[in-house]
Amino acid sequence: MQSWGIVVIAVWGALWTLVSFRPPVRPAWLMAPAFFAAWWTTELAPIHLVLQAVLVAVAISMNALETWYGWVALAVTLVSWVGLARSVRGATGTGRTLATALTDGLGPSWAEGLPDRPTRGHREWTRVVLPFRFKRAGVERIRNLVYVEGSTTKRHRLDVYRHRDTPPGAPVLLQIHGGGWIIGDKSQQGQPLMHLLASHGWVCVAINYRLSPKATWPDHLIDCKRALAWIRTHIAEYGGDPDYVVATGGSAGGHLTAMMGLTANDPQYQPGFESVDTSVRAMVPFYGVYEWDDPRNGNGEALTDILARYIVKRSYAEAPDLYRSASPVHRVHADAPPALIIHGDHDTLAPVEEARRFAAELRAVSRNPVVYAELLGAHHAFEVFNSIRTLDAVAGVERFLDWLLVTAPPAAAGDGPRPTPRRA
Repeated sequence: MQSWGIVVIAVWGALWTLVSFRPPVRPAWLMAPAFFAAWWTTELAPIHLVLQAVLVAVAISMNALETWYGWVALAVTLVSWVGLARSVRGATGTGRTLATALTDGLGPSWAEGLPDRPTRGHREWTRVVLPFRFKRAGVERIRNLVYVEGSTTKRHRLDVYRHRDTPPGAPVLLQIHGGGWIIGDKSQQGQPLMHLLASHGWVCVAINYRLSPKATWPDHLIDCKRALAWIRTHIAEYGGDPDYVVATGGSAGGHLTAMMGLTANDPQYQPGFESVDTSVRAMVPFYGVYEWDDPRNGNGEALTDILARYIVKRSYAEAPDLYRSASPVHRVHADAPPALIIHGDHDTLAPVEEARRFAAELRAVSRNPVVYAELLGAHHAFEVFNSIRTLDAVAGVERFLDWLLVTAPPAAAGDGPRPTPRRA
């Protein structure tokens, strides 16, 4: 019986490892569970290794190797561990990937004059072991501030993250959650990045926005701009500089981040608040969706159907101009803000080819730097919780923002970079 136990452990572990490298996308119903299995296995590979090793050790101590199939199961498990070890190794290269991308996008001397910070976030091993430990010393969260006057829906609320000792005039990060424009909440994404930046003197604002099917495009983007309008008016009360805002977000939030950067002050997305400045200093989209109208996109019929049924509520044939105008790849222009675009090469929900095309199109026309970082072995939503890859990725984002602060500091910063680093 013990031998069959090790067989079950071996097969189960090997399936998770296999899916992490080659998640199936057909049939369509299997795509979502395969993504979750691949995501958890890849980002939690060290934990998977330890847990499987413990289970195998227990099975062996109970004489699980008394039969030939027990030995075969052990061999399968060892091969599976090689795959998990490869995932870990790929994740440890994230810091180098970000450093190379920053050098390619900003030039060889980009790091001169920046604050001295660790560039490898995965040295915080306690956070790798405790993937949902986000809190950092001194960081507080002010919850559920209403950003649309008179609104009673929770979709028009935001949270502010800041260090208790943050001086006035701190730079501001606007975090936009993902979820296919249909689900999601401000508390579910961006936590590792926001807590890191808040511990180092940023003021971070995580927003909700109206979701489909109740909302119809471009309601989602309009709400993001309304939140930015609130920041312009109120963020100084929380220590932030209303004129220094960087937008970030993942998945649908990555799409909205790119649209925020590329549609600044467009009156069609600012009904009733057309005079508000909705420009941002930079955009940092993670694993975004950048093309709603291109049949080459790897989302294929799934994205087309979701957009037509729930988001746009019209087919592409009925409203091609609307689909095109909602695609960041078609909104690039010379005055686009500096960009750091981050995507995983194993992403099955927002295929990496879109990110490559978006980065290439933006680089071709923008007068500002465009940094593109493609992370080896990373799936969609990789930075939702702490992992080796997540901690290195958010450290890389902070280095990009350090560069931004030095090259284009807030008005209150004088000649020196802001914010000053603190121990987290």
